[in-house]
Amino acid sequence: MDFVYAIAGLVLLLVAGDMLVRGAVNLSLRLGIPALIVSLTVVAFGTSAPELLVSISAIFDGVPGLALGNVVGSNTANVLLVLGVPALISTLHVIDNSTRASYLQMIGATVIFILLALRGKFDWIAGIVLLAALFSMIGHAVYEARCHRAAQRELDLEEVEGADPDMPWIKIAGFLIAGLIGLPLGANILVESSTNIARDFGVSETVIGLTLVALGTSLPELATTVMAALRKQADVAFGNVIGSNMFNLLGIIGVSSLVGALPVEPGLMHFDIWVMFGSSVLLGLFVLKRIDITRIWGVALSALYILYVLAVLS
Repeated sequence: MDFVYAIAGLVLLLVAGDMLVRGAVNLSLRLGIPALIVSLTVVAFGTSAPELLVSISAIFDGVPGLALGNVVGSNTANVLLVLGVPALISTLHVIDNSTRASYLQMIGATVIFILLALRGKFDWIAGIVLLAALFSMIGHAVYEARCHRAAQRELDLEEVEGADPDMPWIKIAGFLIAGLIGLPLGANILVESSTNIARDFGVSETVIGLTLVALGTSLPELATTVMAALRKQADVAFGNVIGSNMFNLLGIIGVSSLVGALPVEPGLMHFDIWVMFGSSVLLGLFVLKRIDITRIWGVALSALYILYVLAVLS
């Protein structure tokens, strides 16, 4: 039954997260906040809400390893699986210079994360450092976006997930309330059932976080990237992965570290974090060298992710 509860909790997380994003986006637009700013902040944070709630719930439930494993596993899955699977559908072409700048910021966030992990734990000091880096990167992104708008008109609302400028206030409120209730409930169910599964199979909560929970919370990014591949919007796909990875490292671990200390298990430090770093460096091969992710690369990336999961489970 724990597997059933885990799936139910995951589905509730995804649905509630989508409702929260829709409600927050349309509330922002109704309040007159530009669509471009909404896409850079509200949407980015909203789509990472499942990971954030899972991490906080894991800390309160006394299984911090699941929280850290979730983030490290999600970042690895975002590169290898979330880009690998869509490439099986359609080649992802790298053409936009803005992706390169965002990628370098993501590498910077990854290096900061690893340096803090070498301390053996993520405490309130690490949380402040990570959140300071996050706010700095957000400020830079907003500044660059406003400069870019000097040459372009306002971002089309169709590019903002869930945007409907005519949505009634009552519907906006309904989305927000449903999202705010469903997210913590789904997170609690997923964390509790995942912990039980880990104990039943004799594996650590960190391993469950690296695999089952990480894969599940990466589903929104996978769905977004698949749609981007179908629409031939490679920059949306790359931007989705890069933005999600940055927020996972800086935002989720930053906030979680302020809630409670996250000890770094030796296995995570010796293997999984470096796999995450390696996959991030591999992404640079495509972004910096502008190498298209063809179907062959899609097969290779997906295969690498499967091998990683097998190595973790073994």
